[in-house]
Amino acid sequence: MRTVNAGATARVRAALAAIEASGRPEIWITVRAADELLAEAAAVDEAVAAGEDLPLAGLVLAAKNNVDVAGIDTTAACPGFAYRPEQDAEAVARLRAAGAVVVGATNLDQFATGLVGTRSPHGAVRDARRPDFISGGSSSGSAVAVALGLVDIAIGTDTAGSGRVPAGFQGIVGIKPTLHVVSTAGVVPACRSWDAVTIFARDLGTAELAMGIMAGGGRPWPSDVRLAAPARPRVAYPSSLPELPEAWAEEFGRQIARLRAAGIDCEPIEFDVFLQGARLLYDGGLVAERYAAVGEFVDAAGGGSENPAGLDPTVAGIVRGAGQVPAHRYVADTARLDGLKRQAMARLEGFDALIVPTAPFHPSLADVAADPVGVNARLGTYTNFCNLFDLCAVAVPAGEVEGSQFGLTIVGRTFDDAVVADIARTIENPPLPPALFAPGAAPAQQFRAPQSGGREPWPVRAGASSVPLVVVGAHRRGQPLAHQLESLGAYWDGHIRTAARYRMVALDTQPPKPGVYRSEDGAELLAERWLLSEAALGQFLAELPEPMLLGSVRLSDGSSAVGFACDAVAATNGTDITRYGDWLAAMASVPAGQAAPGQETRGELPHGREKRGTLRDALLTGFTRGLELRAQRR
Repeated sequence: MRTVNAGATARVRAALAAIEASGRPEIWITVRAADELLAEAAAVDEAVAAGEDLPLAGLVLAAKNNVDVAGIDTTAACPGFAYRPEQDAEAVARLRAAGAVVVGATNLDQFATGLVGTRSPHGAVRDARRPDFISGGSSSGSAVAVALGLVDIAIGTDTAGSGRVPAGFQGIVGIKPTLHVVSTAGVVPACRSWDAVTIFARDLGTAELAMGIMAGGGRPWPSDVRLAAPARPRVAYPSSLPELPEAWAEEFGRQIARLRAAGIDCEPIEFDVFLQGARLLYDGGLVAERYAAVGEFVDAAGGGSENPAGLDPTVAGIVRGAGQVPAHRYVADTARLDGLKRQAMARLEGFDALIVPTAPFHPSLADVAADPVGVNARLGTYTNFCNLFDLCAVAVPAGEVEGSQFGLTIVGRTFDDAVVADIARTIENPPLPPALFAPGAAPAQQFRAPQSGGREPWPVRAGASSVPLVVVGAHRRGQPLAHQLESLGAYWDGHIRTAARYRMVALDTQPPKPGVYRSEDGAELLAERWLLSEAALGQFLAELPEPMLLGSVRLSDGSSAVGFACDAVAATNGTDITRYGDWLAAMASVPAGQAAPGQETRGELPHGREKRGTLRDALLTGFTRGLELRAQRR
């Protein structure tokens, strides 16, 4: 009898039990029937047992109820607006196809209009830890469901910060991608031009996995997309912090100091143009897009004491007010927005990202009840500009302040999604302490963006172009020429080995480099793999100096990739070091003060037939010492 993996079934049972025990009915608008969920989970388990590749198998998913899930009424938290979709939204369909099971549809600020999580006839969604405080919105139910562990991942949407503010308050990760790289098909619009579909998870790795699957099929990635942050990112932050209480501002300062200590360059910039852009979303003509989305329905639904549709009065007031915006004001403010965006991008020139507090403070339910519009507006101080300027962002937890979760958001340029994820990973997983690095290394040299290696950046999974490049020497991570790849946005993809068909020689170059060539008398060589965009690889090749070449390299697993080689003259004149199988081992084997391989003597023959002399002796006698040095560096 075939054994069936029961991971999805067990997870669904656990999720249903947790939902029942949580006592948080306001999180949900709809929870699917248990028999339906268990049947779907069993089908996932059967598929996994049959060998089908389902990367999200065993994970349960919630979807914000302005995102279509087949068979569940889409209401956008307005009962009178409800309709029953026959098919999933594109984002939902992609996650389900990868094995995720949709548990149900979550509550939200009605029509995704709000950052508080209280504007719903289904009740205010409360903070996961402190029920007297707000959850944040508008993706309120999705964020709290993840924070409480009721689901593993949840879909949100974000126009003004709805996929980031609740992540900050709930101490979870929220990825807001570049606009429309995740399809908005099957999503009730809030402001169609600036809506984004987002993902929540309790850790960045899970969020990236889900985002890479959910994205794609929408806005195409450029050929020169950056796939990682450089080893030493340069990050901007606001020189002034409006709306932050003193304790929150102090905590932000501590976080900046922490990043500097980790080796990240953090520099203040004037933030005024970002704030001006943020205010345009609601204080200017751009709010007309909210009326274009649902205004006709709101007008027809009525209101006041007769409110059969279940309209939230604050939301209805915002939407109806948006309908009074004249067309010329919308056009004028769109033009003004373009100008502010150019100024903002000029402020970020030379920076890899911008870091801001995710939210300026955490209000209570009573605070919002006393001033529903004013509190909501303040919460968007550090989020409203992002979609208007077509930026991407990742919100990550960064500790606590005054009992509230404190979050940071890394904001990047259009299509720099992999860059901001890389920097966000530094906050989630700080670099190793200096004592674990080579003795004498300065702090500025110790930082490396903590790329995992072996898991491609989520934009690559989502369709961004990438080409693997195999390196054996000076372009390896932490080596003298690695910056050439990092400056092109290359992603370090881990260690690999070549097939046993290559020999390696030390070249007489500055900095020292190895040369590799094919040989019938070859061996496996330790190498590393980077991923680059197609345009980046082309630029790299155009700038490659003699005697280096790029060509196809066979790897030990039988696959091939672009890799380094050297021309025949260099191969003949270099010092053969194939026996080390590793350029760093050969370098480490040279005692202090000794010339690097290939630089003390010239004219050695390949295939291991070196001229006798001090360099050969030094390489041989230093081999054990080289292995010891490598162990220390690890």
